[in-house]
Amino acid sequence: MTSGWAAGLLLTGIVLFGASVQRLAGIGFALVAVPALVLFLGPAEGVLLANCASCAISAAGLAGSWRRVRPAAMVPLVAAAACTVPAGAWVATRLSEPALLTGTGVLVSAAVLLVMAGARVPALRGRTGALAAGAAVGFMNSSAGVGGPVISLYAVNAGWTARVFVPNAQFCGVVVNAFSVAAKGLPRLTWPLWLLVAGGIAAGAVIGRALGERVPERGVRLMVLLLALGGGLSTLGKGLWGL
Repeated sequence: MTSGWAAGLLLTGIVLFGASVQRLAGIGFALVAVPALVLFLGPAEGVLLANCASCAISAAGLAGSWRRVRPAAMVPLVAAAACTVPAGAWVATRLSEPALLTGTGVLVSAAVLLVMAGARVPALRGRTGALAAGAAVGFMNSSAGVGGPVISLYAVNAGWTARVFVPNAQFCGVVVNAFSVAAKGLPRLTWPLWLLVAGGIAAGAVIGRALGERVPERGVRLMVLLLALGGGLSTLGKGLWGL
């Protein structure tokens, strides 16, 4: 792991940017930050930190919108996720670093492309769809830190508006990331780095909220997806290079 103030500032910048995007679009921290965190901290620690930060950011966003959560969809979804989080955690501890980088890059890139294409998946409708989405979210979140695209696909197939999607995605982010952290533990960061990460999350949330009143939602989501695709392909390239 890179050390020193330069490393701390870089880590803070990654977290701040991801938190800003998350506050703007409802999802996006993991999509934007995971590729950079994985390249910076390594696959295991990078995904763990993304799980912790995503949980905190989602909880902050959910505080003012929890009444719009839809239990009929979310309860089976997070229950299914709880069943597959241990499998994702097991995979993450058994694969080599190049294999993990390759897998993370593939999952991020494929998920982003599906969301960009507006893919319609009949299996992601109704309660069965919630269970299928939850199982995929739990595994992908625990192994690669990126469950958001699956929630987006589920929302597209359920016909949710942005107003419905955001609080439900945040609820899922809180619960599933908490499961992932419980299964794998906390990342091994020094206290100064933890303080910088916390500061990045807080500053990013403030910046994202301020920008949210000025930036069109469609433009933000396109930016998130393009950045995530670039990061996913970079991670995939590094992983393949090391195999």
